[in-house]
Amino acid sequence: MKDKFVTAFAPATVANVGCGFDIMGFALGGNGDKVTISGASGKRSKNILMTGPFGDLIPADRLKNTAGVAVDAYLEATGNTNLNLDIALEKNLPLGSGMGSSASSAAAAVFAANEFLGNQLSTRDLIPFAMEGERVACGTAHADNVAPSLLGGFLLIRSYSPLDIIKVKCPDDLYSAVVHPHIELKTSDARRILKREIPMQDVIRQSANSAAFMVGILTEDYDLIGRSVTDLLAEPKRNQLIPGFDAVRMAAFESGAIGFGISGSGPSVFALCRGEYKATTIAAKIKDAFLGYGLNSDSLVSGLNSPGTRLV
Repeated sequence: MKDKFVTAFAPATVANVGCGFDIMGFALGGNGDKVTISGASGKRSKNILMTGPFGDLIPADRLKNTAGVAVDAYLEATGNTNLNLDIALEKNLPLGSGMGSSASSAAAAVFAANEFLGNQLSTRDLIPFAMEGERVACGTAHADNVAPSLLGGFLLIRSYSPLDIIKVKCPDDLYSAVVHPHIELKTSDARRILKREIPMQDVIRQSANSAAFMVGILTEDYDLIGRSVTDLLAEPKRNQLIPGFDAVRMAAFESGAIGFGISGSGPSVFALCRGEYKATTIAAKIKDAFLGYGLNSDSLVSGLNSPGTRLV
């Protein structure tokens, strides 16, 4: 076991998807984190080997790192608390980006650990352990990033207790243009500014939007998708944390976006588009709009049926 190792890749994600606060998310093709699990002798290492462009920006302490927390939760649940596994995290996703950076680390780590130990659990059963990684990152064990990162595609979390997750097939030509302006926005800070009390009328409208959005996805009604993606709960507060948000949003719609919103807790934004070419064009327009506010940015174009965590 000492010479054995397993490496897994987990993709970035878009969570909330406008009208689905904490209950919707989808995987992105392209960028993500990698975790290597290997056997080791002696006592369990307290630190994680950190590499990658953002590896020096997060704690190497196993108890403060989403990858370490997720793996240790998995080991405890499977009765392997005495097992020593080393963790190496290649951190490729920027912190506080709104693209599920902490979730990607946790998903890759627990997937690799499960593979290392002979797949004792299904990939779906790994979600609660990855959620524990999210808890240490932002204080809340939410699944709208870790679930799509692990399983891939578009997911709807119907319930957290018990955990009930539904995978939804999206139209093949429905794409997302995700643009990440080069600022960091901590999820914990973005949650802190949310309203503690929501007017009943807003709850009703948000529920209607969520239901209509899913109908639009399932019936490939792009006009309905666009009308329904509106967020009444988080975006009205969080958009003030993103410089030039209104101008960026306008640029996306003027370029032909179907819908637009904040990816996760921001500062990344996403535009839903019909076709890869249109998504690429809109991503460029959004980047130009951010540049008008002095912000450089990166973009990622992906379909909504992209694969989840997998072995490297």
